[in-house]
Amino acid sequence: MLIANPAGHYRFLRGISPYSCGVVADDGWEIVYCTLHEPVPWRKGFNLVDTHLHEAERDRAALCAMALRSPAPFTMEGFIDFNRRYCEVLAAWDLYVGDENPIARTNVAPKMTPPSEVMLHAFAYTRPTPPGREATVVVAGAGELEEGRLEPSAIVAPRRTDPEAMHAKADFVLDVMEQRLAGLETSWDAVTAIDVYTIHGIDQLMNELIWQRLGTARRHAVRLHHTRPPVIDIEFEMDVRCVRTELII
Repeated sequence: MLIANPAGHYRFLRGISPYSCGVVADDGWEIVYCTLHEPVPWRKGFNLVDTHLHEAERDRAALCAMALRSPAPFTMEGFIDFNRRYCEVLAAWDLYVGDENPIARTNVAPKMTPPSEVMLHAFAYTRPTPPGREATVVVAGAGELEEGRLEPSAIVAPRRTDPEAMHAKADFVLDVMEQRLAGLETSWDAVTAIDVYTIHGIDQLMNELIWQRLGTARRHAVRLHHTRPPVIDIEFEMDVRCVRTELII
């Protein structure tokens, strides 16, 4: 069920404490996706976001998604601890809707040239647009972890990376993406960007599974990031979005 965030002019899918499962702009508003030319430490990143929103004549409530890059995958306990500190900033910005965190998020760990600390890679916010246009959407990153459970027993095919296990992981994540797209009242047909995060080869998965599931979204290709998902033993992650405006800042 979509939850309204009137102050931000978007709706979101309930996730867990650190992030929502995705966001969709209200009619008459669009989501703008901003990638940083150079990432910055995540706490300083909030200052950068604040400045950009001010220059765009938007307030903090417009912030609807974040993308982070970590030095390495966290332990489950380390991930929970980082999420607590991250959520403290969201609370200080008064971004919660009741007890719900509306901000979608992706957090992955680059294998090559990893950062020395968690960095802000990208963010998204809402701004006015003519009404009646196709809705814009950001789906939060998801790995092969059962929804709502930050515990090792929730991982699909844990501690396995053989072809059968990777197929099961990717199939699970594609199901999650489709469910979130449907929950945000859209589908693969509207998707404009598809990101896959793994350090494992996916040629076979692309041919046998991923390419078949994307439908018309294939025209935008798949961007493969040589990164690990944010938690140890998770091996495959995706996020997708449907936007008209992407900026490099």
